[in-house]
Amino acid sequence: MDKSTEPRRSNRFTLLAPPGDTLDRLEHTRRLDPPIRGLAKAVRARIRPGKLRDLLHGVPIGHPLHPALATFTLGSLISTSVLDLTSANPRAARRLLAAGLVTALPTAMAGVTDWSTLHREQQRVGFVHGLANLTALCLYSGSLFLRVTGRSGRAMAFAGLGAAGLAGYLGGHLAYRQAAGANHAESVTHLVPTGWHDLCSLQSLPHGRPVIRRLGYIDLFVLRLKETVHVLADGCSHLAGPLHQGRLAIEGGNPCVICPWHGSVFRLSDGSVVHGPATSPQPCLRTRLREDGIVQVCV
Repeated sequence: MDKSTEPRRSNRFTLLAPPGDTLDRLEHTRRLDPPIRGLAKAVRARIRPGKLRDLLHGVPIGHPLHPALATFTLGSLISTSVLDLTSANPRAARRLLAAGLVTALPTAMAGVTDWSTLHREQQRVGFVHGLANLTALCLYSGSLFLRVTGRSGRAMAFAGLGAAGLAGYLGGHLAYRQAAGANHAESVTHLVPTGWHDLCSLQSLPHGRPVIRRLGYIDLFVLRLKETVHVLADGCSHLAGPLHQGRLAIEGGNPCVICPWHGSVFRLSDGSVVHGPATSPQPCLRTRLREDGIVQVCV
């Protein structure tokens, strides 16, 4: 065996970049930014803040709606391929395929609504994720057309499954690597021992203006309204935006704070979500005032 060929063989393998590295490069490429900016702006202009956008984000159910819908859509399409592979009832395959295509529209609406309020690095991956899903949708639609006209359509469905698989991989990268849709404030209460802690003096807090205070390892949003002090985790549960830089508002007669990054609205009394894109409530700490004027918080 010629040992001179061994380094060459090793170099050939090093040229094969892991998929994660490829996606890292996708996150930082700027070539897709012009269409991304235009599309995200159009989505936000079309789906204005309100009940529809909250529904598409998943505010009423407490977590993003898109993954739940995508599970049904993708499950129907994968089941179609299983029936095709086993040569089962063609009518059942057509019905499953039709069900997947019908639910693809609300799934896409929920997904693009979430996508329009993400960071740019997340939007780049999400844009390609959407293109892969669109390709899969076109292929599956062609497969259904062939089936209802008496032809097979299986090959086109399997091609659609490949595109859907790529889209699913990108979606997993968004959810687990880039934490899109995850609760970015959930771990706050685990960073400080439970119980009551001294935070600051009441007199040091300005009236009606939110400030940031630190307790152990966590930053807190603190707002004094006369003798009442509201304390929330400062990092927004959507994408960790600084709530102390946000605006105050009244929603349904209750004081709220609006995240300065993407406009999520949280009720100050309990941290609950009033409007998305956030779907997880903001950690809210109980407060009490000692006789000497020290504000205490309970984690």
